[in-house]
Amino acid sequence: MDEQRPPSIVSEDMFYSDDGSVMEDPSVSVFTEENKIDFRAESALVAVQPGLAAALNEESSSKRPSQEQHPAVEKNAPMAPVAVEVAIEMDAPDSMKRLVGVTSDYQPLSEPPPEEPAIPESPYSPSPHNRLIFINKTESQKFCSNEISTAKYNLFTFLPKFLFEQFRKYANIFFLFIALMQQIPNVSPTGRYTTAVPLMLILSVSAIKEIIEDIKRHRADGNVNNRLVAVHRNGKWMDVRWKDVLVGDIVKVDDGAYFPADLILLSSSEPQAMCYIETSNLDGETNLKLRQGSPATSSIVTGEKLTELRGMVECEPPNRFLYEFVGNIRIGSNISAKRDAFESKFMKKISLSLAWQHLDAVPLGPDQILLRGACLKNTSWIYGLVIYTGHQSKLMLNSTTTPLKRSNVEKMTNKQILLLFLLLVLLSLVCAVANHIWVLSNEDAHWYLFFHVKWEYGDLVRTNFGYNLLTFIILYNNLIPISLQVTLEMVKFVQAIFINWDQDMYYERTKTHANARTSNLNEELGQIKFLFSDKTGTLTQNIMRFSKCSIAGIIYGNNEESKEKFNDDRVLKNLQSEHETAPIISDFLMLLAVCHTVVPQIDENTGEIHYLASSPDEAALVKAAKEMKHVFTTRTPDYVVVDMLGQPAKYLILNVLEFTSKRKRMSVIVRTPDNRILLLCKGADNVIYERLGSDKTYTEETLSHLEQFASVGLRTLCLAKTEISEEFYKEWSNTFYKASTAIQDREQKLEEVAELIEKDLQLLGATAIEDRLQDGVPETIDILSKADIKIWVLTGDKQETAINIGYSCKLLNHSMDLVIINENSLDTTRDALVRHKAQFGEMLGKENYVGLIIDGQSLKYALTCDCKQDFLDIALSCRAVICCRVSPLQKAELVELVKVSQNAITLAIGDGANDVGMIQAAHVGVGISGEEGLQAACASDYSIAQFRFLQKLLLVHGAWSYSRVCKLILYCFYKNICLYVIQFWFQLSNGYSGQILFERWTLGLYNVIFTAAPPIAMGLFDRFCSAETMMKNPILYKDSQTGNLFNVVTFWVWITNAIFHAIVLFWMTVATLRYDVAFPDGKVGDYLFLGNFVYTYVVITVSFKAGLEIVAWTWLTHLAIWGSIVCWFMFLVVYSHVYELIGFSAEMTGMDRYVLSCSLFWFGLLLIPFTALLRDIVWKVIRREFFKTHRQSVQELEKAHKEIKIESTLRKKLRPISERARLLSRNLMNLGDRIVGGRRTQTSAYDSLSEVPIHIVSRENIHYDGFAFSQEEHGAVNQAEYIRAYDTRQAKPQGF
Repeated sequence: MDEQRPPSIVSEDMFYSDDGSVMEDPSVSVFTEENKIDFRAESALVAVQPGLAAALNEESSSKRPSQEQHPAVEKNAPMAPVAVEVAIEMDAPDSMKRLVGVTSDYQPLSEPPPEEPAIPESPYSPSPHNRLIFINKTESQKFCSNEISTAKYNLFTFLPKFLFEQFRKYANIFFLFIALMQQIPNVSPTGRYTTAVPLMLILSVSAIKEIIEDIKRHRADGNVNNRLVAVHRNGKWMDVRWKDVLVGDIVKVDDGAYFPADLILLSSSEPQAMCYIETSNLDGETNLKLRQGSPATSSIVTGEKLTELRGMVECEPPNRFLYEFVGNIRIGSNISAKRDAFESKFMKKISLSLAWQHLDAVPLGPDQILLRGACLKNTSWIYGLVIYTGHQSKLMLNSTTTPLKRSNVEKMTNKQILLLFLLLVLLSLVCAVANHIWVLSNEDAHWYLFFHVKWEYGDLVRTNFGYNLLTFIILYNNLIPISLQVTLEMVKFVQAIFINWDQDMYYERTKTHANARTSNLNEELGQIKFLFSDKTGTLTQNIMRFSKCSIAGIIYGNNEESKEKFNDDRVLKNLQSEHETAPIISDFLMLLAVCHTVVPQIDENTGEIHYLASSPDEAALVKAAKEMKHVFTTRTPDYVVVDMLGQPAKYLILNVLEFTSKRKRMSVIVRTPDNRILLLCKGADNVIYERLGSDKTYTEETLSHLEQFASVGLRTLCLAKTEISEEFYKEWSNTFYKASTAIQDREQKLEEVAELIEKDLQLLGATAIEDRLQDGVPETIDILSKADIKIWVLTGDKQETAINIGYSCKLLNHSMDLVIINENSLDTTRDALVRHKAQFGEMLGKENYVGLIIDGQSLKYALTCDCKQDFLDIALSCRAVICCRVSPLQKAELVELVKVSQNAITLAIGDGANDVGMIQAAHVGVGISGEEGLQAACASDYSIAQFRFLQKLLLVHGAWSYSRVCKLILYCFYKNICLYVIQFWFQLSNGYSGQILFERWTLGLYNVIFTAAPPIAMGLFDRFCSAETMMKNPILYKDSQTGNLFNVVTFWVWITNAIFHAIVLFWMTVATLRYDVAFPDGKVGDYLFLGNFVYTYVVITVSFKAGLEIVAWTWLTHLAIWGSIVCWFMFLVVYSHVYELIGFSAEMTGMDRYVLSCSLFWFGLLLIPFTALLRDIVWKVIRREFFKTHRQSVQELEKAHKEIKIESTLRKKLRPISERARLLSRNLMNLGDRIVGGRRTQTSAYDSLSEVPIHIVSRENIHYDGFAFSQEEHGAVNQAEYIRAYDTRQAKPQGF
C-alpha cells in the first residue's frame, strides 16, 4: 500500500519525498550542517513532518530520513502533520508593522516514540583560509599593524631604492664607470678623483633632497597614524592611537570621525544598529549610505554589555573588493548546549523566528562592514569590531606603492646621453686608432718619446692601445656634463620651494599652502595635455544650497539677498497676505517639510534642530522649509509633526513610494490633520509633467523657470500633489500589499502599482538647488580649456549629478551635443561604440564640440581589448568626457590607457582615497589638501587646497619650470661640449697622445665654479613673461605643452652650435699665436699658455651665450654672468702663485703674468668670443623680426606696458556634430545609447527618455537637465523601513 501524502496546507509549491517528508527546494531549505537551519521561505507557510526532528540530528543535510529510521512510526500508518504557519515579511507594506506571525495546528502522534535519539557532536571546524577573530579575548594569531605608510623609503630600504633610482640615469652609470677607470694607474689624464668626487657630491645632494621630501611624507603619515580613537580593552575605555589599534579591538567612533580600520558594525546610537556613512573618500558618491549591524549585537549599547560580550567572528581573508564581504559572527561559546536548547524549544512549538535567534552563526555581509576611509555621518556613535588593519584594509589594498616617477624631459635627456656616449666612444676609438697609426709612422723618427715604454713593456703597440682607449674615454667623459644632475637637483628643489611659498595658492580658510611633495616633476606641469579630475570634493564642495524656487508660476530667489543664501521674504508675505497663490504656497512648503526621509535631531545644549539625511538634496529642501516657517520637528514610526507658522500639524505616513534612479521620483501618501488623504510627489521635471492631470495651470511658466534654473547649472525638482479618495486608497492599498508580498518581479510590480496612484497630479512648482562648486572652478576650467588641455571628469557619482555639475562648471553647455552610452553587456557596448564612431565620419580623431557621457558598467566593457580602441577614438574626438559610476581601478585604467596610447603628459587631481590609483598612474598627481582624512594629498606629487589653484600651478609654475629646465639642460650640454671638444681638436696637434690642453684642476673646476652660476640663474629666475600675463593668456601654455623647447632636433642644434663654437675658439686662438710673436722679446708660451688663452675665451663665450638665452634680467642674473667671468680671472691670479705657498701645481706658476701681459690675449678677448657668438646674435635678430612667436610678441607688449590679450583660434575650429546627430536622432529612444542634440520629433506634449531626464525647449533644441536627488538605492534598509524605525521622542543611548 502506498504511503499517504499529507494534505496540502496552503501552497502547491510544497514538495514531498516518497516518505512524506518535506523536500529541499528553492523555496524551503532545511538542513543540519553545523546545526544551522536556513529557511529560504518564499512561501508563507511551511509544512513540517514528524520525521523532521530526527532529521535535524543527522550529520549531513544531503540525506533525508526514511521511515525505517523511526521505529515508533508504522510503515503504513498515516502521517500526522505539524503545521507551522509563518508570515515572513520580506518587504512589508508601509501601512503594516514588521512582524512574524506564528500559528500552529499540532496533532500528537498516536504512538509517541519512547525516547529521542542522541544528538551527535558536530564541532565547528572553520576553513584554514578564513580569518578568525575572538571578541574580548587576546588573539592567538598576529595580524598586520594598523600603521600605514605612503612614503617612498624607510630606514632599511632607502639606500637600495635610492641607488636604484639614481642609477636608472645613464649619466650616473657612465660617471661611475669613469670614476672606476680613473683608479687604474697611468690611465687617467685628469687625475684619479676628478670624477669620483663630483659624483659623490651629486649623489649626496640628491640623497638629501629625497630625504627631505620623504620626511614630509612620513610626517603626513604620522598625522594619520597618531590620531586618537576610543578603544574598549580590559573592561574600560581608553584613547589609543590609530597605529596601535589591533584586530579584535572594539572601537567607538563618533559623528564626523573617520573609521581607523575596517570594522564590523556591532551597534549604534540609532535604532536597530543603523548608521549613516559617507564614502565619497572611497567611491566618490555624494549621498550617504545606510549600514545596519546584526540583530545579534544591536542591543549592546553600553560599556558593561561590551565587557560581557563573548564570541567569535569568522570572515574571508583581506581583499581589495570594496563592495564585497562575507563573514559570520557567533555570540557565546557553548554551542552544544544551544543546539539542545534549540531542539527542545522547537519541539515545544516555539516559533521559527525565536529558533533563528538561537542558531550559532549569524551571517555578516557588506551592510555590516565599515571601511577605513569612510566617515560616520548623522549618527552620534557606533561600536565596531576591528577585522582588517593597516595595509590589509580594503582602502590600502586598493592603493599601490608610491611609484618612482620620472619626467618626460628626464627620459629624453637619458636617451640623448646614450647617443652622446656613443659619440664619445666613437671619438675615443678614432683617437686611439689615430694614435696607433701615428706611433707606427713616427716610432723611428721620434724614438725618444717611446724609449721607456719599450724598455718596460717590450711591445709598444700591443701594450698601449687598450690603455689609450680608456685614456680617451676618460679625457672626453665630460662631453656628458657631470654637473647637470646636481644643478638640476638644486634648481628643481628651489623651484618646489617657490611653489610652496606662492601666496596666490594659499587658502586662508584652512591655512593651507600649496605643497610640492616632489620636485622631480616640476617641468611636467608645463606639458599637461590631459587632465583627469574627480568631481566630489575636487570640483564641488558637496554642499547643497537651496537657491531658487518657482511656486504657482512665480519665481522666488532672484533678488540680490539670495545670492549666497535663499532669502526672499515674498514667499511668506504672499502666504500670509492671502495672495491668490497662498494655497499653492502652503501646499508647496508642506510638501517640502513632509515628503522626505529626513530625521530631525534636537541638540540638547542649544535646542537647535539638526536634520539627518542620506541625501544632501533632501536636507537642503527641509532646511529651506524651516527657513520659511515650516519646521519639521518630529518623526515617529507612524507620523511626522510639522510646525507650520507656529502651529504644529500631524501628518500620518500611510505609504512611502521610494525613489530609484529608474523612477526618478519619490512619493509619500499622508493623512492630513483634516483627515484628507494626499499623495505628495517630487521628482525630475519630465516624469512629473507626464503624470499631470487635466489642470495644466502654471505648467508653461514653471517650464520657463526650469530652463532658467538649468541654464545656470542648478539641480531642479518639480513638486506636485493629488488628493485621493478613501475608497480608491483602500482598493489601491490592497493591490500594493499584494505587490509588496509578490514572490516574483516584486520591484516591477511595485512600480506598476505606484503608477496607478501617481497620476492626475497638480503641479505646485519647482525647486532649484545649487551643488556648490569650489570657488573659481568654472573660470579655471574655461582657462585650462583655452590652454588646449583636455579635461575628463571621472566620478563615482550618479550620471545625472555628474552631468549637472558638468553644466555648472562650464565643462558642458547647452549648445554642445552629448553622446551618452549606458550599456549592460559587451555586445551592446561594442555595437554602440562602432555606431558612434561611424557618426563622427571624417571628423573622427579631431576635436568636435561634443561631450561624451559613459557610465561605469559600459566603461567596463569599453576597456576590454576589442572595444578599447573604438572607445578611445570616440573620447579623443570629443571636447569633454564625463565618466560616471567608475571604480577607483577604472579611473587608474583610463589614465593609463590615455598615457600609453597618446604619448601625452597626463595629470590627475582628486581629494579622496578612491582617487589615489589615478593620481599614481598619471604622469603628475595632484591632491586636494586641507581637509581631514583625504589620503589623495598623501599619495600625490603636488597638493593644493582648491581646484582653482591648478591654474597658476600649470600655467605659471609649470610653464616657467619647463622653460627653465629645458634651457638649463641644453645650456649644460652646450658649455661642456664647447670646452671638451677642444680637447679633441688639440689631439690633432699632439699626435693623439691623450695630453690635456688645460691644467687638470682648472678643468675640474669648470663646472663647479666658473660656469656653475649661469645655469642656476637661468633655471631659477628666467621667465619669458609675467605671471599675470600667463594667467590671462592661456594660449602661451601651448609653447611648453607641445614640447618644442626640448626635443631631439633642438638638442642636436645646440650640440652642433657648441661644436661650431669650439672650432672657432680653438683654431682662431691657435692661428693668433701661430702667425704672431706672443711677446716683444720673442718669448713663446707652452701648451698651458695656449690652454689658458682658450679657457678664458670659453668662459667668456659660454657666459655671454647664457646672457643671450636669458630673457628676464635681474641683479642675480647679472651677478651670475659677470661674476663667473670675474671668478675665473681671480682664480687665474691666485692659482698662479699657489706653488710658492704650498708646493702645488708647479706648471701654473707665474701663468697670470704671462697671459695677462700678452697683448694678443686682450686682442683675442675682444675678437674671438664675439666671432663665435655672431651667428647666434644674427639668428636671434632674424627670428624676432621675421618669425616672431607669441612669447616674443608678449615680451614686446610687456616692455611697452600695453594690455596683452591673445585670443585663441581653437574654438573657431570646434563644431558640433548636429547634422549627424539629426540624422540619427531616431535612435534617441534606444535605451542603450543616445546622441542628445539636434532635432527630434515630439511624441507627446512632454516627451521623456526612459534612462536620462531630457527636457525639450523646442523641436530644434533638447536640453539635458540634472535633477536634485541623490539617494542610496538597494541599501541595507529600505527608505520606508528606515523612517519607521525612528521615534525622535525617545532619547538615544549615549554609548558609555
